[in-house]
Amino acid sequence: MVHDLAFLPTTRAGIARLAVARLVSAGVPAAPLLKAAGLTDEVLVGHDQRVLARHQVALLDRAATALADDRLGFTLAQDFDPRTLGLLFYVMASSQKLGDALQRIARYSAITNEALVFSVAERGALALRLRYVGLPRHFDRHQAEFCIFGAIRLCRILTGTTLVPLRVSIAHHRSGDISAMSRFAGTTVEFGANADELVLPAEVRERPLVNADPYLNDLMLEYCETALSSRTTNASPLRVSVENAIAPLLPHGKVRVEVIARLLGMSERTLARKLADEGLSFSEILQQLRRDLAVRYLNDGGHHVSKVAWLLGFQEVSAFSHAFKEWTGVAPSQMRLAAAHT
Repeated sequence: MVHDLAFLPTTRAGIARLAVARLVSAGVPAAPLLKAAGLTDEVLVGHDQRVLARHQVALLDRAATALADDRLGFTLAQDFDPRTLGLLFYVMASSQKLGDALQRIARYSAITNEALVFSVAERGALALRLRYVGLPRHFDRHQAEFCIFGAIRLCRILTGTTLVPLRVSIAHHRSGDISAMSRFAGTTVEFGANADELVLPAEVRERPLVNADPYLNDLMLEYCETALSSRTTNASPLRVSVENAIAPLLPHGKVRVEVIARLLGMSERTLARKLADEGLSFSEILQQLRRDLAVRYLNDGGHHVSKVAWLLGFQEVSAFSHAFKEWTGVAPSQMRLAAAHT
């Protein structure tokens, strides 16, 4: 089923432009990668140019491969100019306190990217959480890592201090060495977590910002409210919402239709009816998601077949191998071997 394009979230493609600049500086032709991702050179013209968020994710994947940088989002987050965030940066930077600045992200991030929804804990530790709307979370790595590590860097720039998070968690799984990421964060980064989240000590909520300007902030708030009201907000397609609820539960063996229905705020019967209205079933979505993730993990090359089986919620490797061969026609070990030689 093809969803109405009106329901697909858009972005101002700021991260895409950063990736293209990296390609150009490395002498890698960007045009073929833009075309393959469903983008044109117009994405490079001005900050008002909006593209589908899924096309930005596709470009980041292709750019990472072309640059041989499997941590492209993290790489970009370390040295991007925060002013490229436009209104979002200036409304944050002119705020009085760090807690205020992060609340601005939560309210106005849709101006920059409609697929990314931030929330901030009202009490206790200062926790910034990221979730996806209208975009399958399991297809993205680089954009999510850019957001998490970029947020850490922004907090340090805004306060003029080297803040160290209490916790940094990222929902997708990673193989290989992540020590550079943990060094940057100042704490061990947890991959394969239940949520994408940055948690800071409660006391930094009141930390003043180096460029606080109440007059400028009032003006920026007015501009941001106007920009936000001009965006049309649509509910995410149901399939994407179901996939995003399933993905973090797979390794824990807790993927049951009644659990997912409860997470989505509806009864099991209502979920089944809504899926049927779209010509879908819960079991179909679950199996397709498992297949897509299996291919991604095996192509990553760093996950053993036994770990992939666990990540997808299979109790036995043999059961996973049988299912994978039915899905793709090849054994998982063959796909992993092929990925290792490419």
